[in-house]
Order: sequence, then structure tokens, then C-alpha cells
Amino acid sequence: MPLEPFKNSAPLSVGVELELQLISLSDFDLSASSPDLLHLLGKRPFPGNVTPEITESMIEVCTDVQTCHSGVLNQLKDIRNALVKASDTLNIGICGGGTHPFQKWNERKIFSKPRFKEVSELYGYLAKQFTIFGQHVHIGCTSGDDAMFLLHSLSRYVPHFIALSGSSPYVQGADTLFSSARLNSVFAFPLSGRAPFLLKWEDFSEDYFTKMEKTGVVKSMKDFYWDIRPKPEYGTIELRVCDTPLTVERAAALAAYLQILCAYLLERREAAPVEDDYLVYNYNRFQACRFGLDGSIVHPKTYETRSLREDILATLRLVESYAELDALAALTHLYEATSEGSDAQYLRQQYTESGSTEGVVHAAIQRFRQGVQ
Repeated sequence: MPLEPFKNSAPLSVGVELELQLISLSDFDLSASSPDLLHLLGKRPFPGNVTPEITESMIEVCTDVQTCHSGVLNQLKDIRNALVKASDTLNIGICGGGTHPFQKWNERKIFSKPRFKEVSELYGYLAKQFTIFGQHVHIGCTSGDDAMFLLHSLSRYVPHFIALSGSSPYVQGADTLFSSARLNSVFAFPLSGRAPFLLKWEDFSEDYFTKMEKTGVVKSMKDFYWDIRPKPEYGTIELRVCDTPLTVERAAALAAYLQILCAYLLERREAAPVEDDYLVYNYNRFQACRFGLDGSIVHPKTYETRSLREDILATLRLVESYAELDALAALTHLYEATSEGSDAQYLRQQYTESGSTEGVVHAAIQRFRQGVQ
């Protein structure tokens, strides 16, 4: 049967989801603390929403629907403050970062929830290896057609978000030489990658999804792990390529950048997306994951090779006029990040200074706590 109708939502509204690490302060390994933390947080008002994730060493927090950068940032700060207070009560740490630097996947516990158990039975060890941590950003769309247009128009900019959010250089105690090693774990799932090239919601819902449902492979949009996917029940598109940043300030800035880019793209000033744009998609995605801001990408229209850092800076300048006044601070944050380096570079610097992956985790915890009130 076709998907439910696409819910028309406020154009360019924004919501942010962050998957966060729960850390034992005795050895800085992951801690299976989400049941206790969720129980404690359930006893008091929470400034947003908090839910379990697939293993007990992680949680997901979500903002309410917001309209501007300051709204996202202020609520993320309130969420961070509430989480730090609760974690202090339980004597655990909380931090961002796309991967934990040295945790062992086989030691993780699947959270007791029917869907998580179903995913674990289907995907085997991949489910526990999915103890990785990402930022998802939802952007409101007035129609399903606009959602599909934005989804494919954004494909050219996906490397920007991977590079700007990269915070997962370490896996299983080793430096992977990647800026975002997290996305390699996502790519292991059969329904990952990019969405099929369809620009009409009716074609996507009534043709593609209906056929996929008949195969028995999918039951809902949750079964797709695409880099960007439509969410008809919310009336949004959801960008899923970002590692969870080390600070809520970086998370809010990335959300604002996506919102501004969508405002620009909806003006239809760029050439319309076509299937051939994806000829260079996986290569560009790899460059951003492997080299971060130091990567090179191929423009999907001209096939010109460009520095990823320079492409980001040029785009920030291009879309600046589409930013509301309060979002200019977000663009300034990203200008600085592009010049100073990513969270992955920061974590590598912490390893150099501390000499251990435990020191990396300790630094990430302190970074997340900065500004707590």
C-alpha cells in the first residue's frame, strides 16, 4: 500500500536529533546506563525529548520543532544542561563524537524494545556495531514534491556536512585515518546510501515504496538508512550523514546551515537535479569521510575538482543573504570551523597530548560540558 500522505509542515522549520555516548568515569569505556538515565530523566520535565537507542550505552535527544538558529541552540543548551545534571547524579559522563574510540561491539547490550530486538535478529552483529553516534536534522517542507526536490538538490552538499561534523577518527583503539569512520558502519546496511532518483512524491510513495513493501524487505520509512530520507509523518526531509559534534554549538550551526541551504535551493537558482549528479556522489562522500575538510570533490555538473574546504567557504558566502539575522552567528561558527579544523582534528590533538584513547574520551566529556549552567 502507498505511504501515508505527506504531511505539509511549516516551510524551513527545523528539528535536531543527537545520539550521545554514555561513559563510565572509572575507565572511560561505554556504560550500559541508558535505562537508569532514562528513568531519572522521566521524573522531571525535560526540555525536548529523550529516548533510548539500539544499545544501552547510548541515548537520543530531540529538540521540539523550531524556526530559527537561536531556538535550536537555546533548546540544545537546555537539553545539555539537564543531561549533565542527571549524569552527575549517576556518576557517568556524556559526550558527543561519532564513535567511541576503543569500545568493543560484542560487549554492548541491545536495549529491551521490540524494534531493537527485531533489528538485532535481522542484522546480527551489525546491530551492536551500530553503537555509533550521529546528528540528524529535519527540515520542514510544504509538500512531498518539495521534499523530493530538496533531497536530491542537497546531494551535492552532503560532503560539506560530513566534513564539518567529522568526529569519529578512532575505532577499536586505532586511528582509522578517517575524519568520519562512523559512516563506514552505516554503509554496511543493505538499505543505506542514497534514495532513488524520483522527484514526484506520488512516484516515490505509490510506485517505489509500494513495490519495496511488496518485496517484504521494508515495512516503513524507518527501514531505510539513506543519507537523506523523506519523513512523511513529520512533513520533513531528514539529513543523516553528520557525526554527533562535540558541542551543541556546532550541532546548532550545522542545522542552521542546512536550513539556509534549503531556503537558497527552493529559489530554484541552481540547475535542477538529475540522475547523473550521482555519478560522483560516492566518490565525494568518501573524500569527505576520509580526509574531512582537506578532501577534494568533483562538482556533479561541471566535473571540476575542487577543494572541499574552499567549496564550503564559497557556499557559505553564497547563501549568507538567505540567513536570518540570528543565523549569521551560525555561519560565523562554520567559517571558523572550516579554517580551524574539525572535531576529528581536535580529538587527534587530545590523543597527542594525553597519549591515550581514554584521554580522548575525557576531553570529549569536558568539551560537551562547556557552558553548563
